[in-house]
Amino acid sequence: MSEAAENASTMSALVHHGPSGLAGVSRAEVPVPRVGSGEVLVELHAAAFNHRDLFIVGQRGEDDPVLVLGSDGAGVVSAVGPDVTKVRLGDKVVVNPSLDWARADETPEVPQILGGPRHGTMARYVLVPAENVEPKPVHLNWAEAAALPLAGLTAYRALFTRGHLGAGQHVLLPGIGSGVATLALLVAKAAGAEVSVTSRSEAKRQRAIELGASSALDTGTEWRAQLRRPVDLVVDGVGVAAFESCLSVLRAGGRMVTLGATTGDQVAVSLRRLFFQQISLVGTSMGSAEEFTAMLDFVAAHQLRPIVDHVYPFADAPTALADLEQGDQFGKLVVSF
Repeated sequence: MSEAAENASTMSALVHHGPSGLAGVSRAEVPVPRVGSGEVLVELHAAAFNHRDLFIVGQRGEDDPVLVLGSDGAGVVSAVGPDVTKVRLGDKVVVNPSLDWARADETPEVPQILGGPRHGTMARYVLVPAENVEPKPVHLNWAEAAALPLAGLTAYRALFTRGHLGAGQHVLLPGIGSGVATLALLVAKAAGAEVSVTSRSEAKRQRAIELGASSALDTGTEWRAQLRRPVDLVVDGVGVAAFESCLSVLRAGGRMVTLGATTGDQVAVSLRRLFFQQISLVGTSMGSAEEFTAMLDFVAAHQLRPIVDHVYPFADAPTALADLEQGDQFGKLVVSF
């Protein structure tokens, strides 16, 4: 164990405890976890927020125990438990937030993830199974590495494992600006796909064009008439507000992968449209350790850099989460320790 970790009994963390929502979020001192068999303790250099953090705090209430928020993080291994062979003290690592999910062809009934119900990464230290850390891509700085795990894993599985993306295909990403959508844009372009995006924000549409999108549509317009050709694959995290428009742009035999519902999760769909046009409607969430490793290899091979909108000092972590709720960011909001 590193000297700092060995001497520390408590650590600063961003927690939820009390009223539902942001009102229950605060900085607090919590115990430093102690390492058990098969586990490692990571001293975090940076952590990143996801919309999942907002969902978690919105679902919790007064009687729930203190929870350290956060699913994304990168740092240095500061303690190694018994029976750990793949990780050494001092290794620079990124944390895979998806727990107990080894293979891409498996689908856990209830996926487990850091940041709820298990303590997450918005703290100086995080305790995880040794299988849940991988070497940090050397070309990434700490903020970029922290921005990568959950969004990168989710985008990779959505595009390839579930979406079967191939070079030359046309991908639509509604709601560009989120962590998953911005990483999906980079990954899909690197894979040789044509990418179109949508957003209400002119600035976000322009930024997507600069990153390689072939077209960027105003969310409030009619999409199909503006696209150069029909879409092979839609990867959507918007939900209700975009659902009908997403289906309308798919070619016959196209695929729609849904991974979020920021505007609601109850939709009406014409079954006749699905079966006559032979559309595949597929769900996905997070991913496996196998896909996490493949995603890191892809990022390293193509020298991809996650888009970081802003880096906050840890003292401003509550402000960062409130900013995430406003939805003005393009890319990830990261906290630096």
